[in-house]
Amino acid sequence: MTPPSSAKRQKYLGEKGLIALITFLSAFVPLSTDLYLPALPGMALYFNVSSDLANLTLILFFVFFAAGTLFWGPLSDKYGRKPVLLVGLTIYTAASIGCAASSEIDQLIAFRILQAVGGSGAFAVATAMIKDVYDSRSREPILAMVQSMVLISPVTAPVLGALLLKFLSWRGVFWTLALIGLLALAGSLALQETMEKQNRNSGSMLRALGGLYKVARNPGFSSLLALFSFPSIPAMAFIAASSYIYINGFGLSPQVYSYYFAINAVGMISGPMIYMRISRRYRRRSIIIACFGAISASGLLVSFFGGLQPWMLAAVLLPATISASCVRTPGTNLMLEQQRGDTGSAAALMSCFGILMGSVGMTIISLSWIDTILVLGMMNTLVGLTCGALWLQISKKPYVMQVPERYIAAASR
Repeated sequence: MTPPSSAKRQKYLGEKGLIALITFLSAFVPLSTDLYLPALPGMALYFNVSSDLANLTLILFFVFFAAGTLFWGPLSDKYGRKPVLLVGLTIYTAASIGCAASSEIDQLIAFRILQAVGGSGAFAVATAMIKDVYDSRSREPILAMVQSMVLISPVTAPVLGALLLKFLSWRGVFWTLALIGLLALAGSLALQETMEKQNRNSGSMLRALGGLYKVARNPGFSSLLALFSFPSIPAMAFIAASSYIYINGFGLSPQVYSYYFAINAVGMISGPMIYMRISRRYRRRSIIIACFGAISASGLLVSFFGGLQPWMLAAVLLPATISASCVRTPGTNLMLEQQRGDTGSAAALMSCFGILMGSVGMTIISLSWIDTILVLGMMNTLVGLTCGALWLQISKKPYVMQVPERYIAAASR
């Protein structure tokens, strides 16, 4: 792993501290949503409102989080990463305190929106900071490490939230999020700016926001953005439907369901590390083709055999889970490579599209289907086939900037 350049080394955090901070910032979505999921029923009872109204605290968080990244990303290209982090995390921490002190559901929803806007600032610049510091070849190991660590959060956050509720009320969960915000704020204060002054956008605020349009017009970036956002559709669809499939469909207890979900979670976590291992021997293009093929084949197996037994569903879905997670690392690196400037805008679009595609998957799977498992399988099959066909076309286009292969460097040694 190539260390960051001397101009970008962290005096206070060090390289490991910088990676830890980026990982922490990248985990703001699962920490801010999954941590308080076990508290939702209790909140609905406390405010004496329907579950649908209580769920607005979750739905609107995702909406404004996705929108917020589109604001903070270009802003970080103009003013730098650190100022955006400090402002965003201050808003996030203050809003978390407001959530904990809310006396009405309307207040809680309003503070959750502010919490989303503030947290999106941290999330938007985390990926951009990796490109600021590391070159294209050394970037992939960092991305793989960060993505694997971030994927642990959706697994541990609900468990931690349930544990907190044994000792605290739902307000205690938001006080915990406020503490998380303070810890991230302390790390950001110790951060030395990762973006060189000469690389910042000059001009008006409107021109800075115009960076989104500039990046979106880049055919290399936009085509890869669409391609690598699609796998989020079936991935998030399974997360949304998993409890209904295993508990209501197969009749498992919540405890046993958590074991089956853990199998899926291990697949998500291991994907980036599996990619780093096999990329030493095989070309990136071939690995991505194989992953999309595995997603498609796994979807067919889910469609035909997933409804027979819960263990069989977990087994046949695992290749799709690992493969979708595996392509995230090279996909992110390739998208970042397409832009020489406006990195914050590029990272913002990547974050926003990933969340939006995931929301599409959650919406589709939530419709009144007769056979949810069949629909889940067909979603994986269609996405795998579509992405595979698109990748075969896009990867050869002259406007797509390539990244040096890792296996070639390994062979030369």
